[in-house]
Amino acid sequence: MTENFDRRGSAGVYLILVIQSLTASGTHLIAKVIVQAVDPFSLTLVRSLIALVGMTIVLLVRGRWFHLRREDWGLVLGLSFLAIPVNQFLFLYGMRFTTPSNAALLYATTPILVLLFSHWFLAEPLTRRKIHGVMLGFLGVTVVIFERGVDASMQFVYGNLIIFVAVNAWGLYTVYGKKLIARYGPIEASAATLFVGTLLFLPFGVLPALSFPFETLTPANWVQIAYLGLVTSVVAYLLWYFALARIEAAKVALFTNLQPILTTVLAVILLGQGITVLFVVGGLLAIGGVILAQFG
Repeated sequence: MTENFDRRGSAGVYLILVIQSLTASGTHLIAKVIVQAVDPFSLTLVRSLIALVGMTIVLLVRGRWFHLRREDWGLVLGLSFLAIPVNQFLFLYGMRFTTPSNAALLYATTPILVLLFSHWFLAEPLTRRKIHGVMLGFLGVTVVIFERGVDASMQFVYGNLIIFVAVNAWGLYTVYGKKLIARYGPIEASAATLFVGTLLFLPFGVLPALSFPFETLTPANWVQIAYLGLVTSVVAYLLWYFALARIEAAKVALFTNLQPILTTVLAVILLGQGITVLFVVGGLLAIGGVILAQFG
């Protein structure tokens, strides 16, 4: 009886992870569409404000708020800068030039960057198999970034490189955010960096946002912005930590490798995106490297 209950519980968690992967995969497609209608400065600010409202509601429902210790303010400022002005802004800016599939694949390499940053900055050991995984993953990333050649499509390469800088920022955020999460909890730590990060981005986004003609946006555009602010930044995040609290982190991490596959399928169906042989080759190398590095 207990075994059947555990199986049903695990099946429910895996279903949650599939839903989370679908919502995260949809982020890249929706971002590709909305960045054609709204400049990245205005979009980043509005998305962050919507996410902040959503996260505030979550905190109020939980009946908990974050009270930062004085010694943590430097860490919070650094993480907040990485989260909003660097990661979120560069992601939206880079999406103007590249494809949803490329962005999803580059973000799927986050575990490799976390391994490297943890080794370089926190002196965590690397096994030989993890090193091989890192090398294989970066080979795949290089193939994907220059998938269409340097001379033929510099704009495409530029978008890939911008996205990869955003991914590096997210990797650093993940590594240094462990201390903050351990001390305050994942939701409270995320709310703190979201709040401070939005304030840090305000000087960059407020003037473009004030001059942007939001009245020209369609209801569909507002749904897309709300998706990025609420579903991506709040709902998908909560689903992720719901799963982490119930099954092993290694099993949860494997689902990140689903995202570029799901994004590619959705991009082909919904946006008519073409798939090149080099993208498939680079994608297989990158995902293979991530799996090898994670379980090495």
